[in-house]
Amino acid sequence: MKQLVNGRWRHALATLLAGLGLASAAAAQGTPAPRWPPEDTLAQRVLACTTCHGKEGQATNLGYFPRIAGKPAGYLHHQLLAFRDGRRNYPLMSALVETLSDDYLREMAEYFAALDLPYPPPQTRDAPAALLERGRVLVREGDASRKLPACTQCHGEAMLGVQPAIPGLLGLPRDYLNSQLGQWRSGQRHALAPDCMADIARQLAPEDIAALSAWLSSQPVPAGGKPAAALPAKLPLPCGGVSP
Repeated sequence: MKQLVNGRWRHALATLLAGLGLASAAAAQGTPAPRWPPEDTLAQRVLACTTCHGKEGQATNLGYFPRIAGKPAGYLHHQLLAFRDGRRNYPLMSALVETLSDDYLREMAEYFAALDLPYPPPQTRDAPAALLERGRVLVREGDASRKLPACTQCHGEAMLGVQPAIPGLLGLPRDYLNSQLGQWRSGQRHALAPDCMADIARQLAPEDIAALSAWLSSQPVPAGGKPAAALPAKLPLPCGGVSP
């Protein structure tokens, strides 16, 4: 973990130095240099986020880091608070937000939530049919014998999330899905009580997590797909943190 964090900081530093080098080269060639200091806008302030999450938060599904563009603002706000307050643990994220106020984190969340950008093609293309079917059943039907609700009952029929604070699960990297479900299952990730995702994840076998991540990462996101305005029915179990 320390090596990964250090690597990300080195990447950010290299990006900055490269920018300074371009400015010097532009000056030497007689062309206008990039504006310095840059214009003080929220888009400029959140550029640090794009080092990991991609340009405008539009991460590809080829790496580990999740897309944040277009996610419900309430969900993004809760996650920023969770990193700041210790319910989620990733040193680089915690360091970036540890001194920021609730209101500023909400402003950041609303900025990324408002971005309407296309999704990349599905990542997973060669998973075994039996694995995909197991994942589909868990997503669409759940498992009544284990009192597991279908994922669609909370995350929406299209699995693109629900306003104001339930995230979509399509368009995410397979490794990220595996990691987050594993962290819920092991108790490394927490939400506000009652922590419904922790309760659900503890009932998942490793094979279930593999099937879920394979199916979810193999599904295309329809053009113009966005979080639903509301769920058609009550949540199947109490969940904390589903309001902004």
